[in-house]
Amino acid sequence: MSSSLRARPQTRWWALVVISLTQLIVVLDGTIVSIALPQAQASLGLSDGQRQWVVTAYALAFGALLLLGGRIADYLGRKRTFMIGMVGFGAASLFGGLAQSGWELILARGLQGVFAALLAPAALALLTVTFPSGKERNTAFAVFGTVAGTGAAVGLLLGGFLTEFTDWRWCLLVNLFFVAIGLIGGALFLTESKADGDNRYDVWGAITVTLGLGSLVYGFSLAENGWGDPLTITFLVLGVVLLAAFVWVESRVAQPLLPLRVVADRVRGGAFLIQGVAGAIMIGATLYLTFHLQFVLGMGALQAGAATLPLPIATMIIAPIATKLLGVIGPRPMMIVGPLIAAAGLFLLSGITPDGAYLVQIAPALVLLGVGMGFVFIPLQNLALTGVAPHDAGIASAVANSAMQIGGSIGLSVFTAVYAASVGGHAQADLDPGQLTDAYGWVFIVASILMLVAAVIAAVMVRGTKDELMPAQPGLAVAAH
Repeated sequence: MSSSLRARPQTRWWALVVISLTQLIVVLDGTIVSIALPQAQASLGLSDGQRQWVVTAYALAFGALLLLGGRIADYLGRKRTFMIGMVGFGAASLFGGLAQSGWELILARGLQGVFAALLAPAALALLTVTFPSGKERNTAFAVFGTVAGTGAAVGLLLGGFLTEFTDWRWCLLVNLFFVAIGLIGGALFLTESKADGDNRYDVWGAITVTLGLGSLVYGFSLAENGWGDPLTITFLVLGVVLLAAFVWVESRVAQPLLPLRVVADRVRGGAFLIQGVAGAIMIGATLYLTFHLQFVLGMGALQAGAATLPLPIATMIIAPIATKLLGVIGPRPMMIVGPLIAAAGLFLLSGITPDGAYLVQIAPALVLLGVGMGFVFIPLQNLALTGVAPHDAGIASAVANSAMQIGGSIGLSVFTAVYAASVGGHAQADLDPGQLTDAYGWVFIVASILMLVAAVIAAVMVRGTKDELMPAQPGLAVAAH
């Protein structure tokens, strides 16, 4: 670790505040517009299909470009990349807040995702090199993990408040406030670091992975038209072929965009897969929860946002408990039990009825989901970066974030396809509350199954003792500039 960071230990904790704020921005922006979608749809004349893309455009651009963003952070410098990402994110948010058409809003959301792909890996890499080992590292990652786990729900609450008392546009314009704090804090408390040596960009790797992930997500988004639709099959196959080409390229270039050693490790690979499932739930499933709260239960935007609070509150309450347990029992038990608890919450949520009481049908389910996600997110970020070489800190951070965003994009597309199949392709305006509730129930059943799959992944892939899974990492230092 740099001498400047050693000399000023308090600077590290202020840096943690700035980095956590950044994580809050990129995570909550995945959901903050979700609760405002009914108003935005009416204001800009969005179709039901375009409505989904307001959420998908952000997650898709974010996830597809994160690997490139991670390498840019490693090579250009993490602090420099962080600051560029902040400025660009603010500009894209301003554009979105002033959008006059549906396509302008979707474009702005995509641009937000592009700059978030610079911000997120730079921030997590800065966290990794600022807290290289020991109890402070566990605390820092616990804080960061809590923010990551609650950011989506915070976005729903903040979006509801802004929509209710101002206008849906402020769900985008509010980012300018966060960006100003991030730029000031970044300039004062972040220390520059970058990967040493001769660094070259893997152009073909960047092209194949970006187009591959984009094709895959777009193919899943078309699945609402039917899994047998030729266009759906074409894009899904194209995505798989391009990703296979990406792996082939990475195995042969001298300086790959994604060194296969980063994902080939069984434990890290398992963590990345679980991160993807968690993203599907926090980005995709929560969107349909807000639809149920507003379209079926008739809640206003603020009331619907507040109704999601049991989820982040439960996560925040469980976070310090999970942090203490992490040092006692290690990450493996929590990575298995957490998804099982979350699955139980989602299954309970699938039993919603049009006239069901919120305190009976929804609040207890959200508490279970929040507890389960707390046990997942606290060890997950640490586990995903354990044993990563300094040169790969940025790219490993990018994979961890990319897994969540791509998981969210694919998850939302799959849930939309499940919803569309349940309602038989009918427009929402033509459905009664009972039909809507049945469709949302099927979405939550599929989400519950996904969390069961995450528990199986943890049991099979996250294997080893506490000391093996969380070794001391005194060598994880990066030259500061």
